[in-house]
Amino acid sequence: MRRHRNVKIVATLGPASSDYDTIRALFEAGADVFRLNMSHGDHDDIRSRHNIIRDIERDTGRPICILADLQGPKLRCGVFDGDSAEIEEGQKFRFDLDDAPGDATRVQLPHREIFDALEPGGTLLVNDGKLRLKVDKCGKDYADCTVETGGTISNRKGVNVPDVVLPLAALSEKDRKDLEFVCDLGVDWLALSFVQRAADVEEARKLAKGRAAILSKIEKPAAVDAFDRILEASDGIMVARGDLGVECPVQAVPPIQKRLIRKCRAAAKPVIVATQMLESMIDSPMPTRAEVSDVATAIYEGTDAIMLSAESAAGSYPIEAVSTMNNVAIAVESDGTYRDIIEASRSANLSSTADAIVAAAREIADTTDVKAICCFSHSGSTALKVSRERPRVPIIALTPVQETARRMVLSWGIHCVETQKVERFKFAVVSAVRAAKASGFVDLDDQVVVMAGIPFNMPGSTNILRIAPCDERLIFGAEAD
Repeated sequence: MRRHRNVKIVATLGPASSDYDTIRALFEAGADVFRLNMSHGDHDDIRSRHNIIRDIERDTGRPICILADLQGPKLRCGVFDGDSAEIEEGQKFRFDLDDAPGDATRVQLPHREIFDALEPGGTLLVNDGKLRLKVDKCGKDYADCTVETGGTISNRKGVNVPDVVLPLAALSEKDRKDLEFVCDLGVDWLALSFVQRAADVEEARKLAKGRAAILSKIEKPAAVDAFDRILEASDGIMVARGDLGVECPVQAVPPIQKRLIRKCRAAAKPVIVATQMLESMIDSPMPTRAEVSDVATAIYEGTDAIMLSAESAAGSYPIEAVSTMNNVAIAVESDGTYRDIIEASRSANLSSTADAIVAAAREIADTTDVKAICCFSHSGSTALKVSRERPRVPIIALTPVQETARRMVLSWGIHCVETQKVERFKFAVVSAVRAAKASGFVDLDDQVVVMAGIPFNMPGSTNILRIAPCDERLIFGAEAD
């Protein structure tokens, strides 16, 4: 089974998509990556969904990527006498550490770290930014505020602190347990919530011990400010527009999204655009025109993947949501404007032999009649460099490492094939040609570009390129390699 698009689709699993038949239908509709949200469902639920995905992988014979999304620390206010209270614009309101039930004048904020970081003039946002309060005065156990945007404040609503870097680790105790659990299961990517600094990513990497790649969710202004360092420390990025749109002015989110996508592409690291992409399809079989435009915009910008959250996890139309994304992606990538935008945004990154060979492969593919770029990649780095180039022809990545094949699924345009180790370049060419033919990318009379590294099976050794015929008789009839 091959996709007729390059951008990848991430589908979140949940109550609406937890059995074999539904998950298989999501895969066949176009889902390339399945997200396991550690904020919902216990370990038994997560294990069951993971096992089903691996069963589908075995039954279809195609690598499937699994992303486990860690919850991160959740900042919430306390409870109220009567479960809620009304606060009005201009009134005074206090947050403190007192666990007594709150009222219209105060409520507990059981996070001493927030008080340690707050300064007068700062902002506190409650309930996804629906309530906004300005800090007038604060101390080690309180913050006196003026309500700027009022409304109903109720039990345990989320609190955002957009103006400061909080002295909180990105990994809570729950996250540490979840991380160990999913790494033992064998997930391919870990999505790290509440990232504020590169050190948060480095901590998660130490705990993962190479068992999963690390993807940082950008959802705080501090992460945007420190993005270059976070990107360097990460294997991939998620533009998590939910909290980002709460903590940043909403008008700032589209430019941030575009800027982050370009930086990820230049670094040859995959990026996902997430949150509310087809939100109306939770309850409707059809998306809004604005949602379709939002999905299309992310694809035009060159993102590696687009993501469904509640649409596929808890909605009434999970398969239709994936099909809609798939159809939008095919339509966008068929538009000549798409190629113009993608090629205009390509950056020159020729700092190594592999970079030069990858760029040459793309040039050959763009200017001749070759039908695919085939690359042997032990660690996945060569395939990611090819993906960065956004070539006009399919990318077939061959690797003897199952974990590498699964992780590469997340990246733009990469069709992953798990293959046997090879020791000679001629046999690598034959394996590439056979994989291209088996996947329906080429015919007997076509040609492909093949890249590999000598010696074989060593990460980062790409140093050879060949234009090869797809007729094996011509390969074996050529002069011995």
